Amino acid sequence: MVSRKKRIAVTVGEGYVPGLDRVLAGVVRAAFELGWEVVGIRDGFNGLLFPDRYETDGLAFLSLEMAAKPGLFPPGILSTAHPLDPFRVRVVDGENAISEKDLSEPLFNRIETNGIDGIITVLGPHELGMAWKLVQKGLPLVCIPKAIENDVAETTLSFGFNSALSYGVDTLDRARTAAETLGKIAVVEVLGTHAGWLALQSGIAVIADAVLMPEIPYHLDSVAERLQGTVQSGCPASLVVVAEGTAPATGEPEWAEGTTHAVNRSGLVSENVALGLQRRMDRETSPLVLGQLMRGGTPTAVDRQLGVGYGTAAVRALKEKGNLKRAYEAFPDKRFLARSPIIPGVNDIPPAGGNQVRFLRENLPVEGFQAARKRNNGKTSNNRESRL
Repeated sequence: MVSRKKRIAVTVGEGYVPGLDRVLAGVVRAAFELGWEVVGIRDGFNGLLFPDRYETDGLAFLSLEMAAKPGLFPPGILSTAHPLDPFRVRVVDGENAISEKDLSEPLFNRIETNGIDGIITVLGPHELGMAWKLVQKGLPLVCIPKAIENDVAETTLSFGFNSALSYGVDTLDRARTAAETLGKIAVVEVLGTHAGWLALQSGIAVIADAVLMPEIPYHLDSVAERLQGTVQSGCPASLVVVAEGTAPATGEPEWAEGTTHAVNRSGLVSENVALGLQRRMDRETSPLVLGQLMRGGTPTAVDRQLGVGYGTAAVRALKEKGNLKRAYEAFPDKRFLARSPIIPGVNDIPPAGGNQVRFLRENLPVEGFQAARKRNNGKTSNNRESRL
């Protein structure tokens, strides 16, 4: 009797991250080496739950030829625009009323019907709890963290973070140049709802005058005082990097007169900080929001390699564990691609800080700018190193 070829499925959660196509390529190539078949589930789990919505069923076969072509997988074959939670699926009844239903049992039935032996999910931090519930119901599942802000516990480095960081650094350099030309304060907002890794590392890379992030509530008076010190040292402009989840220590941001904001949105932090600094320093400010632009573009070589490594490690986890009873994140550390139980990643965000915050405070103080200015005999320069 000829044994059936093992089949695994890949599904992607909501939100695109640079390097995602290389993750899928790593899965396909590793599965091919084992003689396995790989299918992609369209639109999260919708491809299994609602196959009638698709002309060619809700599954897409992922071939080795596809894996060799960067950028082919999303969004051409799989989609990153749909939520992944089968426990809370929005459905419309006959009266056009929208409700949420638990479709996990139909999902398991469809998985069995399609001969799927295991699933690899590429998902964000807010979806890890859902993945754990699927594992508890008996689904062989491996999770690959998808977090451009690098805010998943037990994950040393998320794929996509390096690409976003590189784009952020390049844009911050341009923002500083523009600010210097006009003598303004540039306030640039980057991604970082709960963790300030992007703000902190990009700020250090461009020698920002101030970095504000969610882990440390800010005092605008202190920020203004710090920036005023750079002005007195002869610097023609200032650069402030803020993460979108940053909050003031007072708990209440400043708004322009006559404006109200009932819903939090991208861009609010840069507006608040820019307005507050302009009031305190009597200098023109220029807010800039990078936002979702950081998710686009070509992935760096680092993220391409990380993506392939993540995909390969996920297939290896399925192979070694067989009928997996608990979920694992495939993540790289200093020595090898390891695995970690999914539970530490649920509702646990690794804060940016530690040694890097100490580096920022110890090596980029206002006094440092003043000392450098004295060493240069008060001369101004467009060379950023002379402003340290």
